[in-house]
Amino acid sequence: MHTLCPKCKYHAIIELEHLPGTSAHQGSTSRSNLVPVLEQDPTILQGTFSQLEPTCMHTRPIAPFLYLCSMAALAMGAATDGAAQPLATIETLDVPRYMGTWYEIAKFPNWFQKKCVGNTKAEYSLETGGKVTVINRCKLEDGDISEAIGRARQVGTATSPKLEVRFAPSWLSFIPAVWGDYWVIDLDSEYKLVAISEPTRQYLWVLSRTPKVNKASYDALLDRLGKKGFDLRNLEATPQKD
Repeated sequence: MHTLCPKCKYHAIIELEHLPGTSAHQGSTSRSNLVPVLEQDPTILQGTFSQLEPTCMHTRPIAPFLYLCSMAALAMGAATDGAAQPLATIETLDVPRYMGTWYEIAKFPNWFQKKCVGNTKAEYSLETGGKVTVINRCKLEDGDISEAIGRARQVGTATSPKLEVRFAPSWLSFIPAVWGDYWVIDLDSEYKLVAISEPTRQYLWVLSRTPKVNKASYDALLDRLGKKGFDLRNLEATPQKD
């Protein structure tokens, strides 16, 4: 639903969408997002209800206000338990056993993989001292292979499922911002299928030891991820071809 006032700078857009943690085949609830867009100044990307100019309510001022308040209350009250809870990892990770090649089966779209069109995989190898060498490869549209080499380190004990990864040069490793969270949030007992994310749930990867994954195992993983609060409508499959 869109509400536009010709004399205002802001265009208020109210979008109703499925809550995080619900997949397309499950029952869904709704939430609302109010996204103010400054028509005359596109540099303003975010806003709140208070940013709407008073001139937007020069007619029927009470009804729109009550409507927005009720929608905000609906959004807060309809939050799923999974998304409201802090993201949980697996209990322990056997890092040496985790090493080797993993094929990307699916992911949440992200800016740093925009040029990848398929055959994405990661290779992990354990270094002396416990650090991990990370080599990510993917196929580009022109057929070339893109490669990124990074380093990973565990956060906590030797069996911690929380790691940090950087692809910046080693001389920048002292800067916290160059390290990204790499949390193992789901892993089967055979170390064949894994889900990786980070505390905000903005990023998600599903990796497998093989280019193709068993459908029943994959569907069961998606069900668990939905219960963890992930909006699986954002998940996109990664082509894996010979």
